Amino acid sequence: MKKILVVGLLILLLSVYPFLVYIGVISNIGRWKNIVAVSANGYCTVGLKKNGTVVSFGLNLFNRCNVKNWKDIIAISAGLGHTVGLKKDGTVVAVGYNEDGQCNIEDWKDIVAISAGAINTVGLKNNGTVVVVGNNKKDLKIDVDVSDWKDITAIAVCSDRPVGLKNDGTVVTTLSKFERFDVKNWKDIIAISAGSGHIVGLTKDGTVLATGFNEDGRCNVENWKDIAAISAGDTYTVGLKKDGTVVAVGNNEFGQCNVEKLKNIVAISAGYNHTVGLKNDGTIITVGDNKTVYWENILNYLMFL
Repeated sequence: MKKILVVGLLILLLSVYPFLVYIGVISNIGRWKNIVAVSANGYCTVGLKKNGTVVSFGLNLFNRCNVKNWKDIIAISAGLGHTVGLKKDGTVVAVGYNEDGQCNIEDWKDIVAISAGAINTVGLKNNGTVVVVGNNKKDLKIDVDVSDWKDITAIAVCSDRPVGLKNDGTVVTTLSKFERFDVKNWKDIIAISAGSGHIVGLTKDGTVLATGFNEDGRCNVENWKDIAAISAGDTYTVGLKKDGTVVAVGNNEFGQCNVEKLKNIVAISAGYNHTVGLKNDGTIITVGDNKTVYWENILNYLMFL
């Protein structure tokens, strides 16, 4: 019954397609200002303002964009169907799709970092341990056991499996049993990011490592240098250089890798089909799909039901 209702909703949305094209529902956020952090996914963009409030713009399926009442937020993360915010008191708020329990974060405390996947949410505690909610569909058989993780300083989510950066510069993941996602030899890592099928690590010398699926070239980062930040999109990878310019590799079907003209960028976020850059004046610039909602991608939501 629920799947029938969602299909009906999609049909309704298609009926107003010309209007959606006109307003550019995915990433038309050029009027935002005083932004200090951004997070993009396939269907919306979320921005954290310097006063601790949050703005969101995009396709609001499952109410995942209903963040206007949030306050005292210090970090944000946009998942496929839900949005998560970290409050300055170490608690977490979440809105959006919750059939897998990915928004059941009410009991979390002492959290210092968050990362939202498709059907789970990962939190880093101030003692270096990690907590996970979601993945309630038992037939998925996704390994999210992080009970033995410690000394973690940063987290990410790859294919709904947690990835952790340790304080010694090494990386751990529950995907390590798969040879394609081998990170055991990584060292001197200072930041991590993950897409739907790849993991990216920024080294302390400004170079980048990547592992995972690479049929579309999303892991071809071996020539990057002077990188200050990284963000892994669904099937592509974006790097922010120390001079405020941006580089990108991988799937460019929607123009999400057309970052050559971006400058004065201080933060980046790669989504499914658009890339968001935060400029040094607190405004936002985007490349990629900014005019059309690609309905075939929305159908991916049906797999959750």
